[in-house]
Amino acid sequence: MYRLGRWLSRLTDATTLVGGLAIAMMMLHITADVVLRFVFSITIPGTITYVANYYMVIATFVPLAYAEKLNAHISVEVVTERLPQALQRHLANWLVLLSAVILGFMTVKTWTEALGKYEMNAALVEGGTTIITWPGYFMLPLGMGLMVVVLVYKFLVYLTGARCGLQVSDAERALKDEVRADSHAGEGARHE
Repeated sequence: MYRLGRWLSRLTDATTLVGGLAIAMMMLHITADVVLRFVFSITIPGTITYVANYYMVIATFVPLAYAEKLNAHISVEVVTERLPQALQRHLANWLVLLSAVILGFMTVKTWTEALGKYEMNAALVEGGTTIITWPGYFMLPLGMGLMVVVLVYKFLVYLTGARCGLQVSDAERALKDEVRADSHAGEGARHE
């Protein structure tokens, strides 16, 4: 079980790298388009289509499992924070299973949608250039499917009491703590 977690940890790290590369490519693409447009009056065909259908989709959906690995998704604990710690822990872990089921349905739905777009060879025309868009549709089931795998793994670790192999580095732990501190600071300001 621990080895599986280590493998999932490396895989989620890789998907985060892919998301970061998509952001870098998006910045370079947009910058090149702006510079070429204003300096040489040349536009790169399809910039908006590539940004909306590839870069943003990859940057948003592919790294979802990484955020789950860090427990960094947004959570609202209005009622549960008043419950005993042991009950909070059990409830949180059973909600992991519920999340996996819901995301599993979403993964299947987005997969069938992606297959439909592939079969019809979905494309957009921008500036007289036809750009295929169907590959971007596969990023949603990829990202959500990997998150389902991470959620199921976390639930199995909870059920079996096995050692979790989802490694979190010191830098990731510091980032997670910083995000948590920022959210608690915002809550404190609202309560005053």
